[in-house]
Amino acid sequence: MLITHSPLISAERLARLSWRARRGLLENDLILKKFFKVHTHLSEDDAHGLESLFDLPDNELLELFLGQKEPEGALVQPQVLQVLEKIRNV
Repeated sequence: MLITHSPLISAERLARLSWRARRGLLENDLILKKFFKVHTHLSEDDAHGLESLFDLPDNELLELFLGQKEPEGALVQPQVLQVLEKIRNV
């Protein structure tokens, strides 16, 4: 597991990320709802990783969450890999 050393985000930014996490696929909603329930404090790195993941279409995002595929291209960055690991472990 990667260790983060970035500062924690504000409660306001966490709420915005949680709102943005609402997806078209119920499966993604359920996974992300559980993630935010377990991880009530996130680092700047986690927030950056989530923002990158949220730019993906729902089906691609679900495949990443379920481990059916791994990040490619611009998604291969420590922040994305770190938060994806956290999501997969909830």
